[in-house]
Amino acid sequence: MRHGEPQGGQGYRGQGIDDPLSPLGWEQMRRAVGARCRWDQIISSPLSRCWLFAAELAAQHTLPLAIDPAFREIGMGDWEGRSHLEIRRHESERFAAFKRDPVAFRPPGGEPLESFQHRIVTAYERQIAVYPGRRLLIVCHAGVIRALLGHILGARPERWYRLQIDHASISRIRLDRFGISSIAIQTSVLD
Repeated sequence: MRHGEPQGGQGYRGQGIDDPLSPLGWEQMRRAVGARCRWDQIISSPLSRCWLFAAELAAQHTLPLAIDPAFREIGMGDWEGRSHLEIRRHESERFAAFKRDPVAFRPPGGEPLESFQHRIVTAYERQIAVYPGRRLLIVCHAGVIRALLGHILGARPERWYRLQIDHASISRIRLDRFGISSIAIQTSVLD
């Protein structure tokens, strides 16, 4: 599940910006999960826009909560905390190159997509091994979800940005004894 809208408006928030959820973001998250709890275990990114809601949900349903630092968002380097418009205006060529090829043209100081995917897939596989057969809710970020779905779908990293992951959306991955049996993405329920 992606976190809801954070405070501070639009912009690149990687792992260095830790804005909490806005009031709308809290409402988005609460509405997305509803009153029923369908999970056995909650796992969260360590960033406050994720773990504060994860802690609330875990307490509400007396579920175990684990914080996994590997599920933090991709590092956006020098672009963290800056808006798309600002970067487009001041670094137009670099921004255009990034939009064309996000693998080859990372933000200055940004985390490489291949390293990021390795971190996310390793964490996901570790959690699946630790909690076999359990229904896990991983509260994380759009980049984390793109990397995981990209891996599962066999999509190259430059294709990940075609996936729109809305605030408070839930992407469901079902596993059976043969591996992945289905993938479903629920878009946001409140804007």
